[in-house]
Amino acid sequence: MVASDDVLAVLTDATDPVAALLSAGVTEVVVKHGAGGATSHRAAGTVHRPTRTVPVDTVGAGDAFVAGLLSAWLDGVDAPARLDRAVTTGAFAVATRGDWEGLPDRAELTLLDHGPGGTVR
Repeated sequence: MVASDDVLAVLTDATDPVAALLSAGVTEVVVKHGAGGATSHRAAGTVHRPTRTVPVDTVGAGDAFVAGLLSAWLDGVDAPARLDRAVTTGAFAVATRGDWEGLPDRAELTLLDHGPGGTVR
């Protein structure tokens, strides 16, 4: 399940929507916090990742986040790595004007790890 903070509350009437979803059989609840990053909740624990700092054009950010999350899930990586890829693809999306034009390919996923002025794309 992937939801933003505000959408999560409408998925269940429970006071703790994450706990309710996990107890109902959802294996992972990923909560997008906008500029606050994202959190993965699983029975095994909770992992949080902050957003990446980039210039912002928010068109396509949510779709890019989910694309990164799902591609990492398909690659079979753990929750921290899934969130890392999700916030990274979201950062690429908001750093470029348009919906999908700035999305990275696999080779570009590490570009945001370089220091300022250290990356040419």
